[in-house]
Amino acid sequence: MAENVALDIRDDRDHGRLVGFEGGRAAGVIAYFVMDPAPGALVAVHTVVEPEHEGKGIAGALVREFYTMAAREGVPVVPLCPYAAKWALRHPDEAPEASAELVREAEKQLRSHPEMF
Repeated sequence: MAENVALDIRDDRDHGRLVGFEGGRAAGVIAYFVMDPAPGALVAVHTVVEPEHEGKGIAGALVREFYTMAAREGVPVVPLCPYAAKWALRHPDEAPEASAELVREAEKQLRSHPEMF
């Protein structure tokens, strides 16, 4: 699986979406929220790649950028998204593990965002 796809990744913080564009079209997205109190952790909820873009490394590129974005902001990532959690396990040097307490708090806050399920 290629992780060097030419992807234009944009953060739409107002809508909780990190979107990857390939050829000017949305190819994949991470749905996320910022934990309260802001600027708390960034919490990845879902990673979705459009079917015609699967197998190009887009999901991995999005998760990598999500961790990079959090590092730039000085906040941890809580990968509640199963794909992001698996990616983090495969890339521990790029994806510091969130504490169990932080994960519990993120799960609690996610329950207050039913639109993200």
